[in-house]
Amino acid sequence: MILGIGTDLCDIRRIEKTLAQFGDRFKFRLFSEYERAKADRRSHPAGSYAQSFAAKEACSKALGTGFRQGVFWRDMVVRNLPTGQPYMEITGGALIKLTALLPAGMEARVDVSQTDEYPMAHAMVIISANPKAPSE
Repeated sequence: MILGIGTDLCDIRRIEKTLAQFGDRFKFRLFSEYERAKADRRSHPAGSYAQSFAAKEACSKALGTGFRQGVFWRDMVVRNLPTGQPYMEITGGALIKLTALLPAGMEARVDVSQTDEYPMAHAMVIISANPKAPSE
């Protein structure tokens, strides 16, 4: 059962300008250590930051809150499975909102899709509820 869908488009040039102007202040305010390390090891980190930025925006929309009601940028972290597939790790106020969306007996799944084609980055997040696996 789908609980929320969010999408966002981010202009990579805007992220380039923000990184040039605010540097670490911008990075540390919005992104986790994992996201910063992933982006900063690339030859053009702004694209990676733009994808994560778009995914966080999309996730806040899928939660139905935006960045209000106790949901903050670093509550949502874009991580990758060993296969490279992105997923969203949710903590803090975003986790509280996510938990409130879940029907009894269900667990959340947060799927993320990201892409970029300079000068734009796009992300889509789908939050779904699936039956919990039976306890042994």
